[in-house]
Amino acid sequence: MIRKKRDSVIREPITLCPSSDFPLKGMLTLPGDASGPVPAVVMVHGSGPSNMDEKVRKLTPFKDLAEGLVRHGIASLRYDKRTFAHGRKLAKRKDLSVREEAIVDALSAVAMLKSDNRVDPDRIFILGHSQGAMLAPRIDAEGGDAKGLIMMAGSPYRLEEILLRQIRNAGDAGNPLVKWLLGLEYKALSKKLKDLYELSDEEAKKKKLAGNMSLYYFKEMGQKTAADYLLESGKPVLIMQGEEDLQALAAVDFKAFQELLAARPDTAFKLYPGLDHAFVSALTDNPLKASKEFSVERHIGEEVINDIAAFILNAGR
Repeated sequence: MIRKKRDSVIREPITLCPSSDFPLKGMLTLPGDASGPVPAVVMVHGSGPSNMDEKVRKLTPFKDLAEGLVRHGIASLRYDKRTFAHGRKLAKRKDLSVREEAIVDALSAVAMLKSDNRVDPDRIFILGHSQGAMLAPRIDAEGGDAKGLIMMAGSPYRLEEILLRQIRNAGDAGNPLVKWLLGLEYKALSKKLKDLYELSDEEAKKKKLAGNMSLYYFKEMGQKTAADYLLESGKPVLIMQGEEDLQALAAVDFKAFQELLAARPDTAFKLYPGLDHAFVSALTDNPLKASKEFSVERHIGEEVINDIAAFILNAGR
């Protein structure tokens, strides 16, 4: 195993699930000068194929977080998402769900950290971004057994509700032709998703939403929301949101979390003015130009890193 140590940081390439049909390349980042076992985070990707850095064009959120947290004495494990490393193999499956796409690998990552004597097994946290934030409470409930959760740009709503909302909002931001075209897409998807939860699993697997993605993917994930899981858990949770996020909305998703979890103990909320979905400075407020957010290199700032580190270090005591 190759270990790269620089500036009192150990960057150790790993392979997650090496004996499975879906081995994943990853990176374990550790403080090199620790005197004992350290707290650690497992990073869970947002939707779509993504590498271990959660790289989108010129942004690398997970790498930023790993390099920032290690300066606070916090280790991290990040890895290529299964749909990134094995997309062709998974595309053939009619029954693909978030369990196979993300949850199983996140549980394996937690287990890997718990077996490493450089990591404190009682101070492991699950950090999820976007869809990964929506899955973090489920990962914990299904065997992650983490000390706490960090949820970045997540939502208490179901995935299909978010998808339809994004199409509607993009249409509202466009010219009449764009609005009309997106309106047609909205109606078509709404029709497909109607009565989703009345379908049997087998029926849902046979119906396609788009491409190779079946309605089962949405039905399986939507049976229980992130908020449902959180209300059953007493784990410390940090819910974070960029105020200029065009995908998870501060006025909708973040506000709903605050209202739904108002009475829940050990729940902290952080809203960041001027930051977008990737927690870097926002470049546009137009949903139709959201891709612009990924075209200019920026990095997650110290305020976000410091807040996550403080949450981990305080909750880990």
